[in-house]
Amino acid sequence: MDFDDFALRIPKIKQMPLPGEASHLKMAPEFRLEEMRRARSEQKNPKKAGVMALFYPDSHNDTHLLLILRQPHPKDVHSNQIGFPGGKAEKQDVDLRATALRETWEEVGVSPEKIEVIKGCSEIYIPPSNFEVKPYMGLYRKSEPFVPQISEVAALIEVQLSALLDDANFFTETLTTSYAQNVSVPAFKLNGYTVWGATGMMLNEMRTLLQDVL
Repeated sequence: MDFDDFALRIPKIKQMPLPGEASHLKMAPEFRLEEMRRARSEQKNPKKAGVMALFYPDSHNDTHLLLILRQPHPKDVHSNQIGFPGGKAEKQDVDLRATALRETWEEVGVSPEKIEVIKGCSEIYIPPSNFEVKPYMGLYRKSEPFVPQISEVAALIEVQLSALLDDANFFTETLTTSYAQNVSVPAFKLNGYTVWGATGMMLNEMRTLLQDVL
C-alpha cells in the first residue's frame, strides 16, 4: 500500500475503538487461553513493558512494518523469537509510551522525535515471563536505514503491510517451544518467519483496526 495513502488514514485510526481481547483470542493457542484465564484470577504483579509497531515507507513508498528477530539467550524464554522493538520499563520512563520509544531508539536506531505515535493498543499478559506488554503503533515518515543493536537484535524483518493484511498468510502450525511441546498454534507467515504468541496477538489487533480503514 502506498505510504502517503496510508498516512492519510491515520486520523481515522486514532479515533477507532480497540478490538481488544476478541482479536487477541483469535491468535491464542489453547494452552495460552487457559493461562490467560488463570491470570485473571491470580495477582502476579507482572513486570511492565512497552513495544513499538513502526510503520514506514520503503524506497518505493510502499508501507512496511518493522519486526525483529531477537538474539538467542539461554535464560530468556523469548529469545530467538519474533517481536517488536521494545522492552522492560525503566525508572526514567515517564510511562510505557516513553518505554516503547526509548527501546525503539536503542534496538533499531530510530530516535523518539522521528516517531509519530498513532495509538496505544490493548495490553497483553505473557505468562511465561510474567510481563504485561503495552503495544503502540508509530509512524516513521522519513525513514532512514535502521541500526540494529547487535546484542539484542539478530535480524530486522521488514514486512509489507499488504502481507499482514493478506488472509493467505494466516495458518496453523505445530510447534515446540521452551515451555510447550508439540502445540498447535494460530500464526502468521511473514517474510518466511512464523509469527505467533503474544506478537501474533498484538499484530492481529492492529490488523483488525487497519482492515476497517484500508
